[in-house]
Amino acid sequence: MVGLTHGLSIGIERSGSEFFLTLKAVGTLTHKDYKIITPMIDSALSKVDHPIVKVLIDGSQLEGWELRAAWDDLKLGLKHGNNFKKVAVYGNKEWQATLAKVAGWFVAGKIAYFENATTAIEWLKE
Repeated sequence: MVGLTHGLSIGIERSGSEFFLTLKAVGTLTHKDYKIITPMIDSALSKVDHPIVKVLIDGSQLEGWELRAAWDDLKLGLKHGNNFKKVAVYGNKEWQATLAKVAGWFVAGKIAYFENATTAIEWLKE
């Protein structure tokens, strides 16, 4: 039954033009997940002329994406990639480290992969 659990939770904190997003992905993400989460991110960032965004992605329970959801993820990165100052990916699978490197091609800021959540958060605060 655990393998059937999936979802994406988001936290958005704002201080002036700076945003701190936390995303936790569980299981296999779907297009439906992105239909919910994308408008939330779009809305939060649209309220500021030049948002500066730091992101913590917790992929420790992420198994992957449906094909259409992977496309949704890429579109989201392309749309807001110039606003991302730092993206820390916290996970426990080798493919997640590779994915973080590839994502760096689409995001203007720095992206780093961590196997420890505390280290990831400390890096974001630098």
